[in-house]
Amino acid sequence: MDARAVISKVRRGDAPERDELIWFAEGLASGHISDAQAGAFAMAVCLNGLGSDGRVALTEGMRDSGDVLSWDLGAPIIDKHSTGGVGDCVSLLLAPMLACCGVYVPMISGRGLGHTGGTLDKLEAIPGVSTDVSEERLRTIVETVGCAIVGATGRIAPADKRLYGVRDVTSTVDSIDLITASILSKKLAAGLDALILDVKTGSGAFMKSEEDARGLAEALVETAKGAGCKTKALVTNMSQPLAPSLGNALEVSVCMDVLSGNAEAAPRLVELSVALGANLLEQAGWERALAKIKLEDALKDGSALKVFANMVSALGGPPDMVEDWRTHLPKAPVVGDVLSPMAGHVAAIDGEALGLSVVGLGGGRKVETDRIDPAVGLSDLVALGAKVEAGQPLATIHAADEDAAERAAQEVLAAVSIGDAPFVGPLIVAEVG
Repeated sequence: MDARAVISKVRRGDAPERDELIWFAEGLASGHISDAQAGAFAMAVCLNGLGSDGRVALTEGMRDSGDVLSWDLGAPIIDKHSTGGVGDCVSLLLAPMLACCGVYVPMISGRGLGHTGGTLDKLEAIPGVSTDVSEERLRTIVETVGCAIVGATGRIAPADKRLYGVRDVTSTVDSIDLITASILSKKLAAGLDALILDVKTGSGAFMKSEEDARGLAEALVETAKGAGCKTKALVTNMSQPLAPSLGNALEVSVCMDVLSGNAEAAPRLVELSVALGANLLEQAGWERALAKIKLEDALKDGSALKVFANMVSALGGPPDMVEDWRTHLPKAPVVGDVLSPMAGHVAAIDGEALGLSVVGLGGGRKVETDRIDPAVGLSDLVALGAKVEAGQPLATIHAADEDAAERAAQEVLAAVSIGDAPFVGPLIVAEVG
């Protein structure tokens, strides 16, 4: 095998052999492929693609470049992945909801990226929680609690970690083939029987157009199935934040409200969580309508709340989250409303701008080494299409100081447009797979 030959094939638009792509992935993990070769490969793929068979081969090679978990728990091992949105804290609800249905959920998640929040950052807003656990500890939590939301160890898909770092500095992140292999190599390394994908489209998503989102959803589903995992995808509407709060502790607070039985705290969040879960359980052999009822019951009767609290405790968090969760979540010192300058309807919401505003408050990272302030963000955000009066709050800002709060207020006013009532499309745009 020769890295130059593989790169040359992709650069010419020829399809490398399956064994060549698997070998290349192994070389990324072992260091036999240089950074220059990795960058040249990424650029060639970005320009010419790999084709469906090549995408599967690269995904499998990256998956198999490190540890691949296997399970023997007598029930399906399933998971969910989102391509990233704003106010999207589905994972914190869905993992315990699914565990209540007798399946197991080893959810390997990530941190915030760009304007979107990260599931690990949200969970670690709870004091004491650490999502950096060993494989042995992951197995123990999954077996005893039913679910675990954790970060990938250095032994999970190391080829992806290497290639992603090169892509980030060579402007080759925007490639469906590379995005697909990156997402799936980590997810499939968890040893899944089934996977559901939430591919976002709209102002708060990475894929702004429905066409691009559908294309990514189709590539992900086709590739995951080609790699041997039952997979479906929902293309979902991110023209407004999924939950009415943005920011790590604030999103946890919304989830705790919902888990405590208050579905009206975030109806769109609940709707999507149930839809994703029902689709996923259907792949695991359930009848979809029955799965939907069971998932809704897990929220109503408090069983999902207990599972979530047990998971938090197992990850080092407080043991009394069911009773005293409000006392444990950090609170920002400066809290104030952003008032509407006029009457009308919420005509548009720039979700990406709001996400970046939360990053500016300290709720996300501008560079990898930044420390996150878990308390800051936005809450009580108005919904798209809502009627507002002049002087009515559009959102509540939670900030570390007055200057940061004032900057965020101006950013919210620029991101929320008041005008005529818009058409508010359905939350679920399409099913793929």
